[in-house]
Amino acid sequence: MKLKKIIYITLGCIGVGLGAVGAVLPLLPAFPFLLLAAICFAKSSEKLHNWFINTKLYKNNLETFVRGQGMTWKTKIRVMVTVTILMTIGFIIMKQLWVGQIILGCVWLFHIFFFIFGVKTFKPQTVVPQPESKSN
Repeated sequence: MKLKKIIYITLGCIGVGLGAVGAVLPLLPAFPFLLLAAICFAKSSEKLHNWFINTKLYKNNLETFVRGQGMTWKTKIRVMVTVTILMTIGFIIMKQLWVGQIILGCVWLFHIFFFIFGVKTFKPQTVVPQPESKSN
């Protein structure tokens, strides 16, 4: 096995692990880690890639984005809230470093604008039940 393939598989496994934890914990975003796993598995092993794209974790968090359809508002909001909380902690820690706060604020604004305007919003199809027709 090539070293490059081993590194991709290792990074993919780490991405799946952190993505699974992020799907449960509100402070850890699942999306970037699952995206890392998808990229690494696609570059390392067709078998691992096929397994990963058939997991519920992938289908719930990444599938529509990878297909170019975008993300649901629920996923976008979850990512934006997580990043906002983490950047707020960093902002508070840098209370003496105003240049760092300005940079962090600009990065946060870019992040919010990117997810609102740059990433397409996927609207899941809802099935509307049809009224039953009466048979005579």
